[in-house]
Amino acid sequence: MNLPPSERIALVTGAGSGVGRAAALALLEDGWSVVLAGRRAEPLQALESEAAARGQTALAVPTDVTQPDSVEALFAAIEQRFGRLDLLFNNAGVNAPALPIDELPLERWFSVLDTNVTGMFLCARAAFGLMRRQMPQGGRIINNGSISAHTPRPFTAPYTLSKHAVTGLTKALALDGRAWNIVASQIDIGNALTEMSERMTRGVLQADGSTAPEPMMDARHVADAVRHVAVLPLAANILNMTIMASAMPFAGRG
Repeated sequence: MNLPPSERIALVTGAGSGVGRAAALALLEDGWSVVLAGRRAEPLQALESEAAARGQTALAVPTDVTQPDSVEALFAAIEQRFGRLDLLFNNAGVNAPALPIDELPLERWFSVLDTNVTGMFLCARAAFGLMRRQMPQGGRIINNGSISAHTPRPFTAPYTLSKHAVTGLTKALALDGRAWNIVASQIDIGNALTEMSERMTRGVLQADGSTAPEPMMDARHVADAVRHVAVLPLAANILNMTIMASAMPFAGRG
């Protein structure tokens, strides 16, 4: 059974900025009630207030997705307020400096894996459990991937590894969720313009050793991809989608 958007509950992690904020705004515009999760309380609360001023329903829950207790508290708040969850946009993620692997500080390695892999797993795990328990049963999990799940950039071993892990998680969820009408998708993003990626407009290391600026796309196009997948009936799925700046150096040699 698929509920109309006006009765659906969505959770967006990393909702305070960038792709997460754009996706949260798009879902609110479509009539979803949206739970906003992220480490920084201020931008989440500001977005909650903006939504309320427009007659939309948002709930800000400051969360560190790397911490099991914090994720448990997030989902307890969702269940207490709304009683169900229909969509998780598993978006929170971080990157590391582009350095040769032997020069990368180990704390940066752990930061990337803790957020991009463990954090994504913890949120998917909690969402899966709630979607199994609720009635109507089921829901959709959309994981934020990257074109790095297909082709790495130079000196990006932690990030590239983490996004390959996301692909494995997505496929496992898509298989394991069938018995409970839980569907999983992955959106692999290339060059969405955000606070984190803005530096790429000034130059980024290329495979041939040169540094060059790269074309970017507005983060709202990623949000439109999320909202498209989100409203599919649970009997249909887009398992993998790649959305990218058309002229970025991905399809081809570089």
